[in-house]
Amino acid sequence: MLIELLKEWNVYKEPIEPNAINPVELEAIHDSKYIDAIEQVSSGAVLNGIDIFGLGNSDNPISLGMAEGARYQVGGTVLGAKLLIENKAKKVLQLGGGFHHAHHNLASGFCLYNDLSMAITEMVNHGWHVAYLDIDVHHGDGVQEMFYSNGNVMTISIHESGEYLFPGKGWLHELGQGSGRSLKLNIPLEPFSEGDSYFEVLEKVVKPALSWFKPDALVVQAGADAHFADPLADNLLTTHDYEKIFRQIIDYADKSCNGKVLFTLGGGYSSTATPRIWALLYLILNNLEMPEYLPENWKNHWEQILGKTIPNTLHDKLPAYEIIPRRDEILKINKDVIRRLMDSVSQYWI
Repeated sequence: MLIELLKEWNVYKEPIEPNAINPVELEAIHDSKYIDAIEQVSSGAVLNGIDIFGLGNSDNPISLGMAEGARYQVGGTVLGAKLLIENKAKKVLQLGGGFHHAHHNLASGFCLYNDLSMAITEMVNHGWHVAYLDIDVHHGDGVQEMFYSNGNVMTISIHESGEYLFPGKGWLHELGQGSGRSLKLNIPLEPFSEGDSYFEVLEKVVKPALSWFKPDALVVQAGADAHFADPLADNLLTTHDYEKIFRQIIDYADKSCNGKVLFTLGGGYSSTATPRIWALLYLILNNLEMPEYLPENWKNHWEQILGKTIPNTLHDKLPAYEIIPRRDEILKINKDVIRRLMDSVSQYWI
């Protein structure tokens, strides 16, 4: 939907085609037995005991060719990292990737291979300090786990609280260990959190964290599932909020790491909202104008396929939803989360 929309607007650039990562290269972050199991069942083999690897369930079902598809996604994100390392680009958008729930030896949350961690590892092996920012509504647990003790990687995850949402992680006390202590930052927000809470996190957590850490590059998982129309979560961002968030992140990258930033996509389960959100990101990164209206051909085509009504405009019409009754209380709770997190890490940052 996104690519066809960009083509209708005549702003689509042909992407740089990546190579699929080699299974052996994945051993930099994944267990060899885990990789072997994925590659085998992806080719049609029937294996016993694959449930220990998180395979064969409703979140991570078996399908032919899935391993190759996942390795292409990893290849795309790693290519983005190499473009930054080789100074061939300052800002890269991977039109895919963002599989942040994949663990060392466990598939989880629709994720097989962790493309983000492979790209970060590529940068770290080059001698870089890397900041990872995850705005997907779900906690970026796989990436955090892989770098929990690593002093060269800061991870920041802004997500709906694990008390209410998968994967049930991402608490304030998860600050890292060893040389990674104080470099793993989690902001678990209340359900029905709005843009104001996100902007406060950006200003009071992300901005000072990047200013202190001074990374060589920023890697961003730009999940679109914190939108108010998303069926799998409860937060209430609008497209207007997303535009402001994307612009703020790019500004932070310009100021903290010489503009070097790699964006991937991620979660996003509203077929009417997600392509519009990622179109905003594409337009912003390419310094293009924001069309007010969606193309009629595109809209009619996809409404027939989806059986849903798609908005006429790129941006949500405001007010986008009814005012929630606990609005002030939610904002207050989120402010307290921010305060407690910064109290916890500030002693390490002095």
